Amino acid sequence: MYKTFKEMPVWREAMDIAEEIFKLTENLPKKEDYGFTSQIRRASLSISANISEAYGRNHILDKINFYYIARGSATETQNHIEYGLRVKYFDKNNFDKLDKKLNDIYNDLNKLILSLKTPKQQR
Repeated sequence: MYKTFKEMPVWREAMDIAEEIFKLTENLPKKEDYGFTSQIRRASLSISANISEAYGRNHILDKINFYYIARGSATETQNHIEYGLRVKYFDKNNFDKLDKKLNDIYNDLNKLILSLKTPKQQR
């Protein structure tokens, strides 16, 4: 068992993703500061924030709910990087690396969710 959420590999990976997104978006056009840049940064940071929120909850259903929210934030971030690729803000190499990491975190969150569900809840 982890003593803190910071020890969780899934949280660490989520923080790495948020940091990468921050660096990737530093040089976006200024016109995007309050639009796309803000939105993709908030979505990526929401992944780790909801993982840590789940860690702090005592009830299993609360934990599961926050892991679902984190998973949704991962797919929202994937949507944003897809847009960034299409409008030529991001190159294919950066996109591919981030997309893989987001897929991995999505799968890790699914494993966490399934590990917390009782057989009755898995239906």
